[in-house]
Amino acid sequence: MNDILQQDIQYLPGVGPQRKKMLNEELGIVTYGDLLQYYPYKHVDRSRLYSISELTGDMPFIQVKGHILSFETFKMGVRKKRVVAHFTDGSGKVMDLTWFNYADSAIKKYKIGTEYVVFGRPQVFNGRIQVVHPDMDDADKLEFSAMGLQPCYNTSEKMKKMGLNSRAIERLTKSLIDVLKVPLSETLPPFITEKLHLMSRNEALRKIHYPQNAKELELARVRLKFEELFYVQLNILRYASDQRRKYRGYVFSKVGVNFNDFYHNNLPFQLTEAQKRVIREIRKDMGSGRQMNRLLQGDVGSGKTLVALMSMLIALDNGYQACIMAPTEILAEQHLTTIMEFLKGMDIRVALLTGIIKGKRRQEILDGLLDGTVQILVGTHAVIEDTVQFARLGMVVVDEQHRFGVAQRAKLWNKSANPPHVLVMTATPIPRTLAMTLYGDLDVSVIDELPPGRKPIVTQHVFDRSLPSLYDGIRKQIHQGRQVYIVFPLIEESEKIDLKNLEDGFEVLTQVFPEFKLSKVHGKMKPSDKEAEMQKFVRGETQILVATTVIEVGVNVPNASVMVILEAQRFGLSQLHQLRGRVGRGADQSYCILVTGFKLAEDTRKRIDIMCETNDGFRIAEADLKLRGPGDLEGTQQSGMAFDLKIADIARDGQLVQMARDEAQIIINNDPECTSERYALLWRRLRELRKTNINWGAIS
Repeated sequence: MNDILQQDIQYLPGVGPQRKKMLNEELGIVTYGDLLQYYPYKHVDRSRLYSISELTGDMPFIQVKGHILSFETFKMGVRKKRVVAHFTDGSGKVMDLTWFNYADSAIKKYKIGTEYVVFGRPQVFNGRIQVVHPDMDDADKLEFSAMGLQPCYNTSEKMKKMGLNSRAIERLTKSLIDVLKVPLSETLPPFITEKLHLMSRNEALRKIHYPQNAKELELARVRLKFEELFYVQLNILRYASDQRRKYRGYVFSKVGVNFNDFYHNNLPFQLTEAQKRVIREIRKDMGSGRQMNRLLQGDVGSGKTLVALMSMLIALDNGYQACIMAPTEILAEQHLTTIMEFLKGMDIRVALLTGIIKGKRRQEILDGLLDGTVQILVGTHAVIEDTVQFARLGMVVVDEQHRFGVAQRAKLWNKSANPPHVLVMTATPIPRTLAMTLYGDLDVSVIDELPPGRKPIVTQHVFDRSLPSLYDGIRKQIHQGRQVYIVFPLIEESEKIDLKNLEDGFEVLTQVFPEFKLSKVHGKMKPSDKEAEMQKFVRGETQILVATTVIEVGVNVPNASVMVILEAQRFGLSQLHQLRGRVGRGADQSYCILVTGFKLAEDTRKRIDIMCETNDGFRIAEADLKLRGPGDLEGTQQSGMAFDLKIADIARDGQLVQMARDEAQIIINNDPECTSERYALLWRRLRELRKTNINWGAIS
């Protein structure tokens, strides 16, 4: 790393103490290196001059060479004014340059008759081309051959008020590049840069700001994106390699009585090929002598719980206990019910441990865990409390893993002499490139087919003016013996308003459906009240469940065939898909109805269209990643990943993610202990990055 890049930004010409403070507070820029790595979000072509006659109001950015003919001033209230300069390129055509802010300074700064190059976005006003608040440079001071593409930088309103707009950042960056006389040190060895035909770091960091053409810009982007992704992947794979070498796993060498008894006598339906494949992968891991760390992805209803149970039975057959941890009491109880149903008639003790289980009942469970008589524990966060100790914990299943922090999961490891085998499950499909980065230290299994007999859910989009006909459709379904979910949005920022919407909506629905019984569930209810209402719906005592997104996970009512989502525009794609997964669990045709107003933003319309087109959770997750970015996807915020990437984009740079991972894997394979002199540059650079504010620990 060049020492000059550690220089305090205050000492860069044009900065000083006040601007340093603003750059630090708003953009986190403290050093020369920080500014150099504050990349432009786009470039505009400054290589071409237009004539005024070519301009139209729908062009993005243009530049025109000419001079000011005259100024006009127009009053706009007591203290405000508008200044207009009439500008010509010498062809007889005239355009207007307009200033609303600092109007008087424009008259002082720009001279009639002096030749300028005007740059800005054209629009039509009063039948004439106008550019508001243009950038203007003296024509005789500009070298057009050297202008190329001009960088544009994101800035805040506070910065703009201090004069630190995009153009000001550009000038500071230009000043910095002029100061960097010595080539910047390389952070990737030649055997990587030459193999992949990557631009040098020195050239890339300069060209990313000031490329001469689009090809140079693309080469600079590829180099910087690859480097960013490469070191993330190298860190993840280094961590995973260390874990594998450090921790020996329990060897589950046999498949015994419990597994075989279940397989031959209790298996409720034939396993899909995907389930069989995943069980083989898990069995191989658990018999290998290394600790299993596997991510099991599977869409809603794909049979993940059955796979997890069969894996736990292997642990039991080898003399160990197993545990499944869920994020909510509802989901934990659902797992208990499902597992007990699966194991009916088998001599296996299963217990439930949640926060509401107290006193004698709780103590009996704790004693059973300690003496080994409780073989499978189903629980919530209560499982990781210090008072919960196992005799021989050999396998842990973590469901909906994105709701647990890394530290919470790690506490389970300390409950066993050796770390138990870990199977992490999620029904939120994760795009491959994102999984590779967020869960790069886990092996990945995917159940990509549904059990036989399941009919695809029909998803329809209706406008709220069609509610009467929708209500008629609901009546028909209930008269056929089905049940219905009606979901209201509940978003934290406006919780009180939304809760009122749900309460008012519930009253309206009781009037619309006086012949049916309704349950109501939301997150503000007492757990016992919420559970009582849920159970009424589960038992079929109520026909309609009016709820917020608390039913997104952990409700399994095969008889429910309709999911109505009101104000569907307020939900993300992944959340809509999760809600839809509450129906379609029985043999009957199920429906998901997305209700919105008529006016929809373009992105919203795309989300709704994707939901109506496909039931494929992975396709939906890929679309969600592209529409919203990794930082917005549910559960990924905890990683810190999305905010630490300065230029790479996991949604759009999938090929580079794979390339970076492949190269990082080669390094780890060749130098697992990170001691080879050949890779010294890489390990040194990784140590430097780990000292920065990047949240590496959360990534891995």
